[in-house]
Amino acid sequence: MRITRDLLLRLAKENTEERAFNTESIIAAYLSGSLLSEEPLLGSTTDIDLVFVHNIPPALPREIKALSPDIHLDIHHRYEKDYDPPRALRSDPWLGNELYAPILLYETKHFFEFHQASLRAGFDEPRNLLKRAYKLLNHARKIWMDLQFNAADATPATILDYLEALHSAANAVSELTGDPLAERRLLIDFSARAEAIARPEFARGLLGLLGGTEISPTSLSEWLPAWENFYTVASEAMGTDIRIHNARQAYYKSAITEMLEGENPLVALYPLLLTWTLSAKSLPENQISDWENACMLLKIGGEHFESRLKGLDQYLDTIEEMLEERVLSQGFEVSEIV
Repeated sequence: MRITRDLLLRLAKENTEERAFNTESIIAAYLSGSLLSEEPLLGSTTDIDLVFVHNIPPALPREIKALSPDIHLDIHHRYEKDYDPPRALRSDPWLGNELYAPILLYETKHFFEFHQASLRAGFDEPRNLLKRAYKLLNHARKIWMDLQFNAADATPATILDYLEALHSAANAVSELTGDPLAERRLLIDFSARAEAIARPEFARGLLGLLGGTEISPTSLSEWLPAWENFYTVASEAMGTDIRIHNARQAYYKSAITEMLEGENPLVALYPLLLTWTLSAKSLPENQISDWENACMLLKIGGEHFESRLKGLDQYLDTIEEMLEERVLSQGFEVSEIV
């Protein structure tokens, strides 16, 4: 089947109409994510990011539904009160950007029209932009502080927190020039975001904190069979993170493979390491040696983890200094923004 953006949009509309017809609680639905761009495919695969807004608390916050081996629905269920008050979303880096310019697929009672109008008023003002960046930075800093209690314990859970902190830190930078970056494309797009604010060292620093300066692209290719085995087993385990769903395996594998065959293969490191770590977190401790060995090569695992946390601390300090300069250049006080 030839996958085109028009086909994906049609599938989004058809699935939304069917779900809204059969679910009385849905009062609005919209499309977000990669399908808003003209080139949504990566590795000839993509997901269709749908958001269903309900007038009662939804039973599940998120669900995955396969449409084909290469396409799946990634549905987020939200409660309408999550959007109140709408003006507060102007400083929300995730929900605010999501609601700013999606494709509306369904609504009742003018829910979308009212909330989006309130959100957009002042959304791009420097004060709100900087607030969103600081929220992401502060989230990363909180993770770093919590990890101080586990600095000598490089388990899948602690490495996963470390990776989340890096993602939030990178997006504190990315927020200054656009929407936050998704996990699969983080390293592909982050260099351009860092260049856009004349701070290319942020991209180099991120790769270094991931251990990308310790390995060659060959290592990533050699890890793929073990990664795939971990993913397959974890996707069948109880309590595994929903991102490690069997419908998403091709979504990750095809994208990682395409990155490894591209001009800068190391951009595959973040999605590979993230999903491998998510998988390892669901497996018994005596079955994760391949993942542990990879983390040691990246100098993230074992005795290296404490050093990486020190590097993360310095990285966050540098981002904070950059944001403070921007706050002062706009005539604000930091206390007004944070």
